[in-house]
Formats: sequence, structure tokens, C-alpha cells
Amino acid sequence: MTPPPLQHLFHPRNAAAYLDSVRAGAETVAAHLDRGGRPATGCDARDAAAQVAAVDLDAPLGDSAAALEELSRLWLCDTVWFHEPTYAAHLNCPVAIPALLAEVLISSVNASLDTFDQSVGATFIERHLVDWTAGRIYGAAAPDADGIFTSGGTQSNLQALLLARDHALAGTSQGRLRILASAEAHFSVGKAARLLGLGDAAVVAVATDAQRRMDPAALARALDTAAADGDVVMAVVATAGTTDFGALDPLPEIAALAGAHGAWLHVDAAYGGGLLASRTRRHLLAGIEHADSVTVDFHKTWFQPVSASALVVRDAATLRHVTWHADYLNPKDAAHPNQVDKSMQTTRRFDALKLWMTLRTMGADTVGDWFDAAIDLADQAAQAVAGSGELELAAEPQLSTVVFRYRPAGLADAETDQLNTRIRARLYSGGQAMVAATKVAGRTYLKLTLLNPMATPADILGVLARVREAGEALLLERIPSPRTGGLAGRDLHLVEAGR
Repeated sequence: MTPPPLQHLFHPRNAAAYLDSVRAGAETVAAHLDRGGRPATGCDARDAAAQVAAVDLDAPLGDSAAALEELSRLWLCDTVWFHEPTYAAHLNCPVAIPALLAEVLISSVNASLDTFDQSVGATFIERHLVDWTAGRIYGAAAPDADGIFTSGGTQSNLQALLLARDHALAGTSQGRLRILASAEAHFSVGKAARLLGLGDAAVVAVATDAQRRMDPAALARALDTAAADGDVVMAVVATAGTTDFGALDPLPEIAALAGAHGAWLHVDAAYGGGLLASRTRRHLLAGIEHADSVTVDFHKTWFQPVSASALVVRDAATLRHVTWHADYLNPKDAAHPNQVDKSMQTTRRFDALKLWMTLRTMGADTVGDWFDAAIDLADQAAQAVAGSGELELAAEPQLSTVVFRYRPAGLADAETDQLNTRIRARLYSGGQAMVAATKVAGRTYLKLTLLNPMATPADILGVLARVREAGEALLLERIPSPRTGGLAGRDLHLVEAGR
């Protein structure tokens, strides 16, 4: 029997092929980077799906050059570029080059961070980064803090609430378990409750104030109600940077209430965690040092490639709730520290190396300055929206998101909803700018999510101008009224954007 070809395996004798492939990959990406300021091409989903479906995976192309050429057509030609200054849709960031260098090393070595004997050195790099992050959160107030890198904020929040649940179950109180979180908390809180077997009703939404922050008075009432009903509040979840408004819940007041009721305090700082590196806005996270657990997403406001998140806990002993020993993997008498003891995952990438390379190359101050620049830009954008006659601001920004809508005078809410939905679609199909959408009190709004430190006020004012232009154009593209055969005033049966 003929042995299979081995020329594609990572091996010393194939080092030249490896270097050629990595170089070709980097050159391919670089060739696509400059799209003339357009973050998207407006590629139709049906066309993209058809191109991919036509690929016969049982007929290999034979070499990576051909595969790269095909991939360019299937993906890179139409991919969304988050580094473009007019990309302002979701919480995706342009990435630091040192972190990209780390990605080459991570994938090439292919270490798994579950046990020490698979990740010599890497184990201690990750542990050192966790200690460093804990220091930024707790200072000297939590000498026993610990944590683990995860795949993202959803997993970090899930593990935090698992720890909170088991911590509560280990206590003496009996009753239905409840999680109190603001009405603006991330959807992963509710998802975690379901995955943990608690059910959707376990999450109690706490009202917010005019700034979309959790209202401490409402939290106090919810805590009292739970106690009166015989329920056990296993966790209070505060959010340091809500997805839509970037709202920062009042952490000192929430911490005091949670502590008074013996509830675990989790702070979801997936978005706002970048403030830990800020030289001018770190005070906005005052009170986070009281948290029992904290989620930080480095792949948002720390400018790291996906995935890079961490869960940090005040007391390392609480991580025992996810520890499971297997004789073949991490026996109880193991001589070395094993990161799998603290993780919900077994096989796990060395994602911590990306942050390590970033900090060792350019430092945390630069990361913080980049996030500060995005926040400053959001303030300028909000001022422009507030000063516009046709744009309506939903709330003053607290971090780097701006929620607004296009609303010409005299337009009803339902028509305004439809118009803003079409504006977003038209911007995407045009490819020159991208914005997100959300609901505020049931109404459709647009959203700028600004995470590009290279974007300028002119770039973002240009996006707002395109919103207005799209809105004006769509109002002119009304189809004939079935009653009159002509244009029906402000009848917003609009022609679909780009069609």
C-alpha cells in the first residue's frame, strides 16, 4: 500500500514549505486590505452561498496557492474589514499586529493549555497574565484572585454563574435560585440560566435609570422581594458596558447591596474592561474591586483577534466548582499546575499569547489610549447627531456606542422604523459604511459602535451624512400607491435598498 503524502505536515523537513505558505497567506491578506475605504462590498447572501456550495470538497486543488486563489473569491473579496474607519456596526475591533504575529505561533505549535506537560512555559504565561489582569481589577485587595482564559464573554459569564450557583448550593439557604440583572444585561446571562438548568424565570430583570444603568433602588426592591418570597439570590450581575448603550452600572452601590444580602456579585465587563488600561477613565470602573467574578473580553476593547476573553475571580478556591480529575489527564497527585483544573474546556488554544505579545511590544497604555480615542470619537458623533435636525439621539454615550435614528419631521413611528431598517440595508449594499441596528422601547434605531482608534471625526461625520442621504433617497423611491397609481405622500412602501 502506498503511504500517504506528507509534504503538507508541519515538520522540520517541510520548514521551507511552511515559510512559503505563511508568507503567501500574509501577502494574500495584505493584497486585500485596501478596499478604498469600503468596509463591505454588499455581497448578496444567496450569491455567496451558491459559490461555496459549488465547491467539491472531495476534489482537492493540490497546492495552497490554488486554494488561496479560490478562498479570495469565496471569502476575502467580500469579507467585512473591521479596520476600515467607516465600519461602525458591531463590537468588532481592528487588531494589533503583535497579536497577529502571536496567532502564527499559536497555530503552528498547536499547544493545548489544559495540562502543563502539553504547554510548558505557556501555562505560566497565561497564569501571569491572569494575575496581571486581576491586579488591574482588585489591586492589592484580593491576594487570592485567579482566573482562566475563555473563548469569549458568553463562556466567561456562563462559568461565572456556574460558580455562583454552586457557591449558593453549598450554603445553608434553601429556595429557588434567582439571578438579578439589569434589563440591559447581555443575553448570555439568560442563556446561562437556561444552560445551568435554572430556567428562564430564574433571571429577574432589574429596572434601569434614564442613563440605562441598573437602578440601585430597583435592585434593593428586587432583593427584598426575593427574600420575602423565600428565594435565594445566587448572583447579582452588574454590567460595565452594555452592548447597546455602553452603560456602566453603578458598581459601588450594587456591590454594597449584593454584599448586604450575601449574593455573589458578577461584573460583566466584556465591553468596558478596556477601561482597566485607560490612563484617564479607569475611575469609571470604581467598585469593580468588590466583584466576586469579572468578565473581560480582550477581543473587544483590547484590540485582540477573536478569541480572547478571561474570567477573573476574587477567590481562587471558588474555581473548584469546575474542577474534574481524570487519571489520564490531571490526576489529583499531579506534580505540576494544570490549567484544565480551572476551565470548562479541556483542549484550549494558547490565546493568552496574543495579549502577551501586545503588552510586551507596545504596552497597556497604548491599548488604553486607543480605547479612549474611540470614546472621544463617540462623544463627537453624539454631538453631531444632537445638532442635526433629522437625526435623533437615543441617549448620551457612556463608552463608544451612539444610538440614534433618522427621523424627518412628521413621520410616524412605524414608518420611521421601516425607514431606518431600509437605511441600514442600503448602507450595507453600497459597501461604503456599516452601522448596526437595535430596538429602543420597541422602536428601531441605528447604532454606531466605534472601536477604531484610526477613525477620524470626518470619517464618522461622513457615515452620518450617508445615513441622511440614504434616508432622503429612500423617501423619494416610494412605489406607486395602489389607490392613485402615483406617489402616495409619505407612504413608506419603500423600494428595497439597492434593488
